[in-house]
Amino acid sequence: MSEQIRRLVSLASRVLGASGHRDFIWGHASARDPAGRGVWIKGAGWGLEEVTPDRVHLVDGHGVVVEGTGARHSEYPIHTEIMAARPDVGAVVHTHAPHAVALAAAGLPLRPMSHAANLFVPPDIPRFTATGDLILTRHLGEQVAAQLGDATALFLLHHGIVTVGQDLPAATMAAVLLEQAARQQLLVQQFGGSPTWSDPHESLSKRSNCYSRPALLQAFEYLVRRLPPAGDDMFIDDAAHTGVTDVGP
Repeated sequence: MSEQIRRLVSLASRVLGASGHRDFIWGHASARDPAGRGVWIKGAGWGLEEVTPDRVHLVDGHGVVVEGTGARHSEYPIHTEIMAARPDVGAVVHTHAPHAVALAAAGLPLRPMSHAANLFVPPDIPRFTATGDLILTRHLGEQVAAQLGDATALFLLHHGIVTVGQDLPAATMAAVLLEQAARQQLLVQQFGGSPTWSDPHESLSKRSNCYSRPALLQAFEYLVRRLPPAGDDMFIDDAAHTGVTDVGP
């Protein structure tokens, strides 16, 4: 089981690295340990695109590396405290996605002007403003979890983003789509336009039509297939192959 989780964290990390979330050696994705021992997360010192299964380890709620090797990321409380507060969350992503950081720093609300944005709004994505510094303590991690509430994503103002999901493919796709949505909105504003959007009821309908669990899994698998070879087999989850063919754009 641990090898399967390590492999999934590796693939999710590489997908993020290939999807505009690279920031040198910073940023991380995690999956909940099925036995409740903590989170599986990449070791510190590696870029997202460099993560292989042997560079993923298990970190408990106190920051102790329980299984695996390597230095842990200092911001592990983002992951452990969100999972402690949200039993429905099986995975957490934290990156410094450039367009999402810019949108939040500009004080602009995310608008459902694109398919991607409809995964998150309405209402607007919550913002964590207690600090723009790193989330280095369990207390700050608890505050991040409280500000996230039951949302899928959170802007860490002047810092980055947090996305969550039932599993790592869902959390990873949320991060990819949030950065895409922010880039699309900033592009509109760059050309002097004001984002227009559908009414809230249509936005919620579009979310349901576009972003079913099978659709998110299939999109994740697509991004895995696009990765350069790195010695892993392609991620396959039987749950993704449900026979559903109409999964939205």
